[in-house]
Amino acid sequence: MRLLLISNSTNAGEAYLEYPKRQIADFLAASARKVDTVLFVPYAAVTFGYDEYRAKVAARFDEFGVQVDSVHRYAHPAEAVRRAQAIVVGGGNTFHLAKAMQDEGLYEPIRQAVLERGVPYIGWSAGSNMSCPTICTTNDMPIVEPLSFRALNLVPFQINPHYLDAHPDGHAGETREMRIEEFLAANKGVRVAGLREGCMLRIEGERVALIGSRPLRLFRYGEPPCELEPTDNLIGLM
Repeated sequence: MRLLLISNSTNAGEAYLEYPKRQIADFLAASARKVDTVLFVPYAAVTFGYDEYRAKVAARFDEFGVQVDSVHRYAHPAEAVRRAQAIVVGGGNTFHLAKAMQDEGLYEPIRQAVLERGVPYIGWSAGSNMSCPTICTTNDMPIVEPLSFRALNLVPFQINPHYLDAHPDGHAGETREMRIEEFLAANKGVRVAGLREGCMLRIEGERVALIGSRPLRLFRYGEPPCELEPTDNLIGLM
């Protein structure tokens, strides 16, 4: 199993997919089988079209010689997944993404591709949420109702992408940490990885590497959150 799970597509002041592009290129180049085309899942897009989304991703992937196909172009998307060299799931609204993937019957074909055939999986933001057991630690509004909150269950822990420590001045509502603590109170046996922006997890089998300049904040029920640095051993997540 090979996964690259990215917190966010774009850092403030940077171009789209600028900061993770080298990691994406290296991850694909390290695949056992040559990857010259990836299959993109654009269903997290809501306010712009899937063709536009594919073109935006393709412009970046062109820089390292990888073409971007898109699952929305196929009459039978599940068949496209079964033929994919690599799968890329973009960010946007996680509920919209989950509903479309469920409606198209993509969960099991993707799980089989990644877990049984070793097809590389790359996700950012909502695409990282989708790798988890559920989408319940997304930051997104439920603008549509999926069949369930179940996700692909490629990893045994939850991710909160775009994790923020900040509590803005004058804001009397819950912080991100408080929301995660609510989730843990209702799901006591689950771990949550708060993945800060500019960071990603690269998973190869049981090996987990945190890439980026900021620590990961790990939450468990009944325990204080702990900070894990890129130099720490993260195998316990798996």
